[in-house]
Amino acid sequence: MRILAEQGDLTRTATDVVVNAANSSLLGGGGVDGALHAAAGPGLLAACREVRRTAWPGGLPVGEAVATGAFDLPAQWVVHTVGPNRHAGQTDPALLAACFRRSLDVSAELGSRSVAFPAVSGGVYGWAMSEVAQIAVATVREWAAGHPDGLDEVRFVLFSPSALAEFEVALRG
Repeated sequence: MRILAEQGDLTRTATDVVVNAANSSLLGGGGVDGALHAAAGPGLLAACREVRRTAWPGGLPVGEAVATGAFDLPAQWVVHTVGPNRHAGQTDPALLAACFRRSLDVSAELGSRSVAFPAVSGGVYGWAMSEVAQIAVATVREWAAGHPDGLDEVRFVLFSPSALAEFEVALRG
């Protein structure tokens, strides 16, 4: 499996799956979540409401992942995951790793071959970008080793040059 990092706009990424750094409500928010909801159109919100009604009525837990269609996005699917919020005391790296691992599991269950991730928890949730990058890359590598036929490509699509630099360091390590 190829693992890449690039600076770009996740809403314009043509992979099978784009991963949404969602909040537990799944009903939209700021940052990546707000951008994906805006670009996908109203179908994404309707699909998330259905997920809440049927599968996760109390909200999606931290570290869990769930898929919906991608609607007006160039991807086929959106896999929503809730990252840990450092400001709320969620500082366990295993919670952050679970976001990446579960997103990969769900993506593989969908039959996807390519996945694009943002820097989950690296924005307003307060995790240092260097730590997010190290955990994300290590988790993807570990998952790939256990699923040799699971995916062809994982891309980290990052908004800023500084985030890209941290992921490039992690990928070299």
